[in-house]
Amino acid sequence: MAVKDLVETTINDNTIAIFSKSYCPYCKRAKALITSKFPNVPTKIYELDEMSEGSDIQDYLTEKTGQRTVPNIFINKKHVGGCDAVTALDSQGQLAKLVGV
Repeated sequence: MAVKDLVETTINDNTIAIFSKSYCPYCKRAKALITSKFPNVPTKIYELDEMSEGSDIQDYLTEKTGQRTVPNIFINKKHVGGCDAVTALDSQGQLAKLVGV
């Protein structure tokens, strides 16, 4: 299945993988935090609303993680959740450790 392969390859080949929607304010906040703090870390961002297979990717992510909402963020192959989870990790000083910098 192409969608599963795309998601799994993205998670495995990038330190940070973000599955997002371009208009989502929570996605924008999470992407801004991650890209500003870790500009040199391999990060792949997919805007699901701009992809023909975006809804299929979101369906697969729901199966994989139990999370239907975006952003859906993986760091070092670990599912961390969405915007609230990433901002909480950052405020606790855990985000940089998770990223490995």
